Amino acid sequence: MSLLVVGLSHRSAPVSVLERAALSLDAQIKLLQDTVAAEPATEAAVLATCNRIELYADVDKFHAGVAELSTLLAQHSGVGLDELTPYLYVHYEDRAVHHLFSVACGLDSMVVGEGQILGQIKDALARAQELHTAGRLLNDLFQQALRVGKRAHSETGIDRAGQSLVTFGLEQFTAGGAVEAWARGKRAVVIGAGSMSSLAAATLARAGVAEIVVANRTYDRAERLAQILTEQGEKGETDVVARAVPMESVPSELTRADVVVSCTGATGLVLTADAVAAAVEGRVPAGTAVAGHDHRADTRGDIRPVLPPTSLGTDEDCPLDLPAVQGGGFSVHGEAAVAGMDAATLEQHAAWVDNATVDRRTAARRTPAADAELIAALAATFAVTGRITELRRPEPVVEAPRPEPVLALLDLAMPRDIDAAAHRLPGVRLVDIESLAEASADAPMAADVDMVRRIVSDEVAAFGAAQRAAHITPTVVALRAMAADVVASEIARLEGRLPGLDDRHRGEITQTVRRVVDKLLHAPTVRVKQLAAEPGGAGYADALRTLFDLDQETVAAVSRADDSQENAENRGRS
Repeated sequence: MSLLVVGLSHRSAPVSVLERAALSLDAQIKLLQDTVAAEPATEAAVLATCNRIELYADVDKFHAGVAELSTLLAQHSGVGLDELTPYLYVHYEDRAVHHLFSVACGLDSMVVGEGQILGQIKDALARAQELHTAGRLLNDLFQQALRVGKRAHSETGIDRAGQSLVTFGLEQFTAGGAVEAWARGKRAVVIGAGSMSSLAAATLARAGVAEIVVANRTYDRAERLAQILTEQGEKGETDVVARAVPMESVPSELTRADVVVSCTGATGLVLTADAVAAAVEGRVPAGTAVAGHDHRADTRGDIRPVLPPTSLGTDEDCPLDLPAVQGGGFSVHGEAAVAGMDAATLEQHAAWVDNATVDRRTAARRTPAADAELIAALAATFAVTGRITELRRPEPVVEAPRPEPVLALLDLAMPRDIDAAAHRLPGVRLVDIESLAEASADAPMAADVDMVRRIVSDEVAAFGAAQRAAHITPTVVALRAMAADVVASEIARLEGRLPGLDDRHRGEITQTVRRVVDKLLHAPTVRVKQLAAEPGGAGYADALRTLFDLDQETVAAVSRADDSQENAENRGRS
């Protein structure tokens, strides 16, 4: 077994890189075809989700395989190899098996324990089988990963630790409350009709939304999903009313929507910030400030606000003696008040402005050299800026309150469907893959996770043993075939020497010789399979071929025949 996986995920790469590296369905197909056409790889499968892109392959050389798979990922994702390489991870042989089994159990998911990944692994296997890029190794690997994932969910409470990404996303809008209470009676728009969008629609329906509008570029798929939701409502499973609309109707539907979930395969934005702004126009209080923008007094240019006039020297406890200053209309906090003062007095004034205390006796003991240094610094500042900086405490900034959201946007697409700038709009709350990653980083892990990890470890060991044992099976089959040929040859020879031998005696002799050969081969072949299943047991197949002088091509022919039969069975099951 020379299983190799090269990939990147939410654990190794920022969302911005994952967005750019996301593979369309056509790109995945081309990547699979190019991988098996490459020299080091004989099998290939791609697992691409909203937060991971992984290329699995059976390779004959490790270093050449890593280089080739990394290059192919870069070429088909459109991200340069130099930029992509720091975010790639590599797993080989047993570590690669452990990785996929962990992924299948939800241990590597953004939301630990979520079960949606099982459907995505099944789709990845079906695509590889359809394109004939999955052979014995990847068929066995992915099918066993599905069984391990199902075992983890049935034998442990991992479901209590995790949930679907859709549910986790909706929980970000509920302020700690139940999704059902938050969603009840709301109008929802679901953009896309794929597996994630279908899951989102089903989740919203179960949560109690009043209406779901499904939009998709292929209208028939949107209509099919809406029909499924309607049938569920007719059966009494939900109370939702569902209908399908073309993508062109999304802007008008947004004006009536309370929540939008989008997950398409589009390479560009599906909803721009302008479209979202138009949808919430008139639904939030007029004059509401956009988050992050200061609507207070405009201070552009050199215009400075005029300070209120005060009487000379009337500010309580001010250390400055100002009777000699002529003219009114200035503040003792301002630059006019400090012009021409010596350094010690300026320091006292600064401390007074900052509500500090200054020991005037200490200030009075300042040396002329120190005063000269401070005065020179002030003079230099005046020469550059034309004024001495005003020493006043900054006024506190009052944040404009944001209104309650009237439109909740959940973007589960990679790359993103909804313009990130939409989150700055008043009355809009946007949750995307990036914010979900931040939220899930602090999510507590259930105690059952340890049980799942033990299951994964046991299953990895069992899978490795089975693969090593399977590696020697063609050699054992070829050995038994050779033994059968020897028996047939000797029986034919015996018939030539004893032409008068009747059928009953011939049959008895033939059966006796076969039993002797089977008994002689039984113990060695069983034992060699056991030894081959142990770590480091790959050499036993070579030893068997050498000891019995087995033809390498005969062994390879047995292996190819087994692969062809297994692939046919796998295609039938898929």
